[in-house]
Amino acid sequence: QVQLVESGGGLVQAGGSLRLSCAASGRSFSNYAMGWFRQAPGKEREFVAAINWSGGRLYYVDSVKGRFTISRDNAKNTVYLQMNSLKPEDTAVYYCNAVYSRGSYSTPIGDYWGQGTQVTVSS
Repeated sequence: QVQLVESGGGLVQAGGSLRLSCAASGRSFSNYAMGWFRQAPGKEREFVAAINWSGGRLYYVDSVKGRFTISRDNAKNTVYLQMNSLKPEDTAVYYCNAVYSRGSYSTPIGDYWGQGTQVTVSS
């Protein structure tokens, strides 16, 4: 079974930056598109960004376009999310998962999720 370990979250002031990492194991990481999702208190988990297997296709939810950048290093089985110009509304637990390579790449494969990493943005 795939193992997903997210890290890099923390407390940051509005306008600040964080870089999240997701280390994956247990499957052929480089064969899969990967995505980042987030869940704020009292809200459903939502799609944030995705990247295809090669890194040549990137997808973002409108609210993070121009501020967040997703990338991957297949040699390290790791996907990253660089978050700049953070806003209080970005506060959430952030998760990564493999996603289906179709449409907007926003549908996670399976229902296994890691523990996530907390991002808190203060105003």
